[in-house]
Amino acid sequence: MNKNRLFALSLMVYLATSCLPAQAFEGPLRVRNQFPLFMHIDAPELESARATDGFSASFSYSSVFMAKNSAAWDVLIDLEMATLDLQYRKIVAEGLELGLRVPLVNFNSGFMDSFVNDFHRTFGFGNYGRDFRPLNEFAYEVRHNGLLTIKGKAGGIGLGDIRLSAKKMLLSADPAVSVVAGVELPTGDARSGYGNGSVDADLAVMVDKRLGDKMMSYFNAGVIFPGDLKAEETVNLRQSFYAGAGLEYLASPEFGLLLQTVFQTSPFPKTGIGNIDRTGVVLVFGGRYTKAKDSIEFSMTEDPNTAGAPDFTLNVSYTRRF
Repeated sequence: MNKNRLFALSLMVYLATSCLPAQAFEGPLRVRNQFPLFMHIDAPELESARATDGFSASFSYSSVFMAKNSAAWDVLIDLEMATLDLQYRKIVAEGLELGLRVPLVNFNSGFMDSFVNDFHRTFGFGNYGRDFRPLNEFAYEVRHNGLLTIKGKAGGIGLGDIRLSAKKMLLSADPAVSVVAGVELPTGDARSGYGNGSVDADLAVMVDKRLGDKMMSYFNAGVIFPGDLKAEETVNLRQSFYAGAGLEYLASPEFGLLLQTVFQTSPFPKTGIGNIDRTGVVLVFGGRYTKAKDSIEFSMTEDPNTAGAPDFTLNVSYTRRF
């Protein structure tokens, strides 16, 4: 009798734990492109198609270098940047989620130049020519036709452009499908590089597809309708298209490994600078630990084609689900 009870209990535990991974998928890592020229033009974040309730605080620390010029543009960006994205999402009706994102940004001269140079050489990533600049020296200046457009300053914390969003689920089974629309408000100071000075809008389709009990795939595709960049000078921006995909693998009911990427076309007019004009690629890999209603993520971001993305970004995010 005791053996039967023990067997039954063991079977129940096995069935319960084997079902946990199917319920533990939390969606892609909460990371978006931190490239200073793109991040305030409604930079996309790979998302799950599923509506959620919760609050998250996502911290990213990036190293960025670009010293390029063309007939009309001069761009010198040599800085490190800390950003804190505060997000709140609330399901207000069946399959309808409303969202709010508030970004805080800090530019600084940093300390990572030597490490990033060594990292890029070791793994064969492009280095933008940063070896020819003094280590850890701040610069953020953009000129168009000889006129100053953006002049960033080191130190201090600035409010970025606040984003409002609405997500509606169309299918909730497998695959899950939703559409999302967003608007980004010009709350950041465009002259100092904290915003773009105009209202931006976006529209996207999102799909979640299960690949077995322990793996989930995520797909996003969308378009961004930016307003003009209204800084020291006004620059007419253009529509930007993006697509992204991610994989989440549950190594255990509480720990997941994630790999994801997002491709985005440049929202700037043709500048003659390849690092701005080419499609930007953000590659992210990391992990997530989940316990009850809380989760914490750690990840690293790279720019494999040295265009439209920071050289290197470290990310950590905390989420509390309601």
